[in-house]
Amino acid sequence: MSNPNPYEQLGVTEDASFDEIQSARNRLLKEHETDRQRMEAVEMAYDAVLMDRLRLRQEGRIKVPDRIRFAEQDDRPAPAAPQPSQPPQLPNWLAGSIDQPTRTDWIQAGGTFSVLLVLGLLNPGGDGALLQLVLAIGAGASLFFLNRKERRFGRAVLLTLLGLIGGLILGSLITGLIPPVVGLRTEQLVAVVTLIILWLTSCLLR
Repeated sequence: MSNPNPYEQLGVTEDASFDEIQSARNRLLKEHETDRQRMEAVEMAYDAVLMDRLRLRQEGRIKVPDRIRFAEQDDRPAPAAPQPSQPPQLPNWLAGSIDQPTRTDWIQAGGTFSVLLVLGLLNPGGDGALLQLVLAIGAGASLFFLNRKERRFGRAVLLTLLGLIGGLILGSLITGLIPPVVGLRTEQLVAVVTLIILWLTSCLLR
């Protein structure tokens, strides 16, 4: 039995235009969209017609538009995937100083500074010497946690001093802006703010 004529399978004549061939293919695919075997036959007939037209083109007997492509050989470039938006980047000098503490780091530093905060808040009789001792221990704890990360003692000392001075300044500003807290002296509030700054410094910087 002879092979079926691909033009007849598509329902077009051999002198049909490429637009007519394309339309016939699309129409047949839509009509038989539930019949996988029939759709494959339509695609094969369509490819056979294109191959015949390309052969005629090589022989100089017909001109094939450049847009004609085999269904399985479509070489059109795939659309570029959208680029995900990049989060804002920190400056290099700052990114190198920011740390990502683990849960253990938070707990160890938090436990140490929590004890110091309690001592500062419960300071009996408003003993200034005890507050100074608490701040000194807090600075030592910050120095220890910072130096433990990368073993850069000089940098750890610098960051601790910055945290201590920044905490004292910030504490003084805060106590000047908020009403006095009953039962707490100004020195105690400054010490509490300073200890919190030292805790954050020891956790978030390196």
